[in-house]
Amino acid sequence: MLQNKLSQSDLLYFPVRSRCVCVCVCVLFQVSVMSCSESQDYCVCFSCALTHTHTHTHTHTHTHARACASKDVFRWAAAASSLSLYRMRNKQTLLLLLSLCVYTGKSDFAPYFYDNGSGSNNGNMALFSIAEDTAVGTHVYTLNGSDPEGEPVTYGMTFDKGSKESFSVEPKSGNVTLVESLDREFQDEIVACVTITDGRNKVVENVRVFITDVNDEKPEFLNRPFIVDVPEDVPSGSSFYRVQAVDRDIGSGGSVSYFLQSSSKFTINGHSGVLRIRPGESLDYELARTHFITVVAKDGGGKYHGKYQVMTSTAIVTINVLDTQDSPPVFVGTPYFGFVYEVSVPGSEIFTVFAKDGDQNSPNPIHYSILNGSDGFFIINSTSGSISLTSFPVQLRNELYELKVKASEVGPDSEFVDFAVTTVTIRVVDLNNHPPTFYGESGPQSRFELTMYEHPAEGEILRGLKITVNDSDQGANAKFRLFLVGPSRVLRVVPQTVLNEAQVTVIVENSTAIDYEKYQFLTFKLLAVEIDTPERFSATADIVINLLDTNDNVPKFSSEFYIARIPENSPGGSNVVSVTAADPDSGLWGEVKYSIYGSGADLFLIHPTSGIIYTQPWASLDAEVKSKYNFYVKAEDTEGKYSLAEVFVTVLDQNDHRPEFNQNFLEKTMIIGEPVQIQAVDEDAEEPNNIIEYSIMKADPDGIFDINSSTGEIKLKPYIRSMEIVQNITRQKDCRWSVLVQARDRGSPSFSTTAVVNIDITEPNGLKGPMGAFLMQSRENPLKALGLAVGFISVMVLVTVLISTLLFFRNTKSNRIRPARRIIRRRAKEPRHWSFRPAFGHDRDRDEDDEDTSDKIKGNNSSSRTKRPIPSAPVLPPPPPAATGPQRIQLDPRDHQRDVASVSGPTGPQRDQRIQPDQRDLPSVSGSISRTTGISSALVSELKMRIEQKIIEANRGYYY
Repeated sequence: MLQNKLSQSDLLYFPVRSRCVCVCVCVLFQVSVMSCSESQDYCVCFSCALTHTHTHTHTHTHTHARACASKDVFRWAAAASSLSLYRMRNKQTLLLLLSLCVYTGKSDFAPYFYDNGSGSNNGNMALFSIAEDTAVGTHVYTLNGSDPEGEPVTYGMTFDKGSKESFSVEPKSGNVTLVESLDREFQDEIVACVTITDGRNKVVENVRVFITDVNDEKPEFLNRPFIVDVPEDVPSGSSFYRVQAVDRDIGSGGSVSYFLQSSSKFTINGHSGVLRIRPGESLDYELARTHFITVVAKDGGGKYHGKYQVMTSTAIVTINVLDTQDSPPVFVGTPYFGFVYEVSVPGSEIFTVFAKDGDQNSPNPIHYSILNGSDGFFIINSTSGSISLTSFPVQLRNELYELKVKASEVGPDSEFVDFAVTTVTIRVVDLNNHPPTFYGESGPQSRFELTMYEHPAEGEILRGLKITVNDSDQGANAKFRLFLVGPSRVLRVVPQTVLNEAQVTVIVENSTAIDYEKYQFLTFKLLAVEIDTPERFSATADIVINLLDTNDNVPKFSSEFYIARIPENSPGGSNVVSVTAADPDSGLWGEVKYSIYGSGADLFLIHPTSGIIYTQPWASLDAEVKSKYNFYVKAEDTEGKYSLAEVFVTVLDQNDHRPEFNQNFLEKTMIIGEPVQIQAVDEDAEEPNNIIEYSIMKADPDGIFDINSSTGEIKLKPYIRSMEIVQNITRQKDCRWSVLVQARDRGSPSFSTTAVVNIDITEPNGLKGPMGAFLMQSRENPLKALGLAVGFISVMVLVTVLISTLLFFRNTKSNRIRPARRIIRRRAKEPRHWSFRPAFGHDRDRDEDDEDTSDKIKGNNSSSRTKRPIPSAPVLPPPPPAATGPQRIQLDPRDHQRDVASVSGPTGPQRDQRIQPDQRDLPSVSGSISRTTGISSALVSELKMRIEQKIIEANRGYYY
């Protein structure tokens, strides 16, 4: 029973009251004996005669060493007696036995931590805190404790399962080191258990380490970008927008205040972020259509890595001014100067004024009129503003007239809504003694500067240029022309022709050429040159335009397409290619963000800022499955302007397949003198990974086979030419040999496979060609030959049936009743027989020849009724007898090169009926031709002519 109680857990926890009075509970006897006061360092358990150390902390550990109840039998008896007497409430006996147990047993105290409280860097880490910017590897604390017996102690620290282990402890020294970076915004406290043990007793305490904040976070603006539309008639001091930024730090570092960078028209509330129009200021669409202000968000500051710092963030607020109908007409090109020449006549145009509605979004028509100053000598066109002379110049009483011209806006109901008045000065001409001169706001000026945004609207007037040109002469002497010298067709000057004096207006003609990315400033020369004067006085002025940047460019890739190569089986996340796009705009407008899309982009991803394309972490590329991919990459700026480029990715083949035979054991029949071929297949996609080389690893018997390393053809050595040699090598009649063949690819690394080829050696037979090769192969597979024979016979039967069917339908169609058609063939005329009487003839020989020839012709006619023979030439007449033996008459081959057919027909012996040109001999005839050696050449020529004529007639008579 006592042993069972000793096997229980030896760790108990119990609370300590305000005066740190703890109740010791003995695990062995499960009874409470006494209390210990605050001044005591340990308490004695009277149930088991053990002394227990404790510390005055929130948890008290009571540790029993298992040896305390097994010192000797006496202590077991004393403990049992103490238990019995305690239950009998005999206090005196209990005290006596307890003293005896304490005297005979040796005490074992548990170690304990020093509790140095908050602010200390050693002890039990109670109320310990650490800054989040503490560097990894820093020694942040020292665990410190002691053992009452003076035994050496070791320290440890554990964390909850699944939590990050931020600290490490050196067991002997108790030094605590930071091993993970801290971030208060992510985790503001760390829960851990610190332990101290002397090898037998172990004390565990729960601690919470608090992470203190430092100023490491910038304020972040919400709901960007900030674009606000504000009507131009908003009252001064009104609020129109509120920006908001947050800082994740706490304390002063988390407070945010706002201010503006150099803005004269707007103010911002430093605490709320509300934007207002500055008191005394107003918006004017005609002066500025867009305002850009920079809002700065600043935190309250704080320490970071031991230094005090204040962190800020900026944001640009774009304010678009909306136009309202609040501006009167504006005269363009003022002041106006006109001149009356001595040669002018009534009705001559003196000057033309021009005014336009100040509200450019919805301008009203303009009506012109002269208020006063004309004295009846000048009138104005109410529509065009042209001022004309009404009388001759000699009738003018003054040299200078100042006309008050009124330009009124005509409203929708034809009423005059608003108006403007200007002065038109008309002078009489004078001598040419003054050159043209340019004036600014402060007097004569030769250089004018203007700052403006790039790409203004075409036709826009550069209002910042206040230029006046004047020629103090009168009449034609004060007439000059204005030229603008600089980049071609970018700006134009109005008016181009000036009489005496005019306000110079510069108008945008080519907005594209005014590009900040090309020129940060533009320089022009303004020339004024007199037109009709001999002196041709002139003046020049420089116009310098400083440009401001806008987001007018689209990000552009360095190439329209990119070609990349990546080995197959590359791990996920491998680099494929880096794309680059540039946006020439400045500031935030020049920042580029990348993305990809397309049917082939599923296996790839792109870094949004660097443009590096990776494979997906889960992607697996296989050149045998798909070796080509293409997709699009997109480069986009902060306002959504973008461009595209195409990426072509080629998956490079790797040697990841080994050659494979169809079977591991192959059966082949070899004819002596003929090779047999084996073949392996490598499924790799490209060379040299799928190029196979064959070699013989082992043969039985050895040294009699050669193999072609490229084709896999196996053949016998050249000296083996007969079966006798084969049988002499094997010493047996069975000529069946085995060869172990290896197939190895050329990849790197190289793979190989082997197969056993059983070769049956036979002698060559009489069958040659494809049929013989097939029959030899069929020895190994007779069913294959039988199947082929059956298939061949079946095909022949089908072809026969098909032909018979076609002939049947053809005959059926031809047997239909049709008009009778009869072909009458003209029977060939019997050839006339020609005979020549010799000078001293032999009629008998001639008669015999005639009879023989007649019989042959009759035979031909009788056989022609059944089968028409080829038309033959007529029989040659017998030549005159000659004194000597038979002799052949030969014609000149150059006379006529035609075939002479035989007259014997089918009844006579068959012979070649064609006569070659080099063998053109006339057939010999029976008789005594040798006796005609004295025949003249004239007779031969006549004979030749008649033979040719008869041949022609015979051929004509054969057809009808």
